[in-house]
Amino acid sequence: MKIPQYETLILGAGASGMMCAARLTDKKSVAILERNDRVGAKIAVSGGGRCNLTNRRLDLQRYRGERGFIQTVLKRYDQRWLRRWFDERGVQTRLEKGDQYFCVQKAEGVNRALSEAIRGVRLHLGSSVAGIERRGEGFLLHVRNGESIAARRLVVASGGLSYPRLGASDIGLRIAEVLGHRIVRPAPALVGWTLQPQQAFFKSLSGISAEVELRVGDRRWKDRILFAHRGLSGPAVLNASLWRERGEVSIDFLPGVELRSLYGERKQISTLLPLPRRLARALLEHLEIPDRPARELDAEGRRRLEGLHDYRFAPAGDFGYGRAEVTRGGVDTREVDPYSMESRRVKGLYFVGEVLDVTGEVGGFNFQWAFSSAAVCADAINQEG
Repeated sequence: MKIPQYETLILGAGASGMMCAARLTDKKSVAILERNDRVGAKIAVSGGGRCNLTNRRLDLQRYRGERGFIQTVLKRYDQRWLRRWFDERGVQTRLEKGDQYFCVQKAEGVNRALSEAIRGVRLHLGSSVAGIERRGEGFLLHVRNGESIAARRLVVASGGLSYPRLGASDIGLRIAEVLGHRIVRPAPALVGWTLQPQQAFFKSLSGISAEVELRVGDRRWKDRILFAHRGLSGPAVLNASLWRERGEVSIDFLPGVELRSLYGERKQISTLLPLPRRLARALLEHLEIPDRPARELDAEGRRRLEGLHDYRFAPAGDFGYGRAEVTRGGVDTREVDPYSMESRRVKGLYFVGEVLDVTGEVGGFNFQWAFSSAAVCADAINQEG
């Protein structure tokens, strides 16, 4: 059987894989190998299908990874370029939630634009990699259906381990390791936390959300937390999960509230606290503070109430890859050239998107990284010819 031979083989038909293919000039010599039977599976479910494409402010502080590497890539292809690229293909963006750009046509519009842009590219769908070997100056990939595919260049755009139900796997990391690359230990990120027994009462509050300030080390987020039947979630928790390694976190349940101004009031404490009533009562019970008129609270009660500004606990764990939006960790960026995304160890091998040790917070940062790194990679391949 004749082995298909391509100049460039892209592993993964997600955001980074399709953008890379879209920007390659000689599409007849390009193929995409995708485990799913359709392209853009993860894009389709992003943000509940609404697709938070990018952010108005690409603050490097909101990325976990080597800052110089990230900056080099985003400086070349930023949010203005990305919005323009999609706008030229009929996909408009709308600013919401302060700085986040969502697609007016939702995920369907993004997938449609990318699918049209990769016309001419050979698609091998429903194909998962069983093994890889270096063959001369190129690569030979063995597919689980018994076939093999050869290519002069290989672009690993396989994403992370989150969303396993959509075919996510560690194949990109395994390929990197086989070809001699270091891997920064992967872990679920932008994911909810499970709870220790002391915080089990949070589960009884499932469905309630509150605006808080959540702190991990010297980082803080003023945003919503959501009480869930498995633990804690919501934007503040998801962002914090990207940075927390172990140990305690702190929640200020009353950011900006001066409790001293309430102590002369005749109303019940649970009524005065700017929190959902069920949450206020649960916190008071947990801290052993009687829900009485605020003016009747004694010195010890006031001291305990002040603890709502710095409620500390250690999460038991997280919801796992099945509920994580992204994977942190990945291919060590010290071994990748940020001007081309080519491996510094293996000529003709490229890494783009989530498979790299670059992860952003909630707000469009990860889509931006996927598209920007793919564009840099495509430029380098086009220049090489």
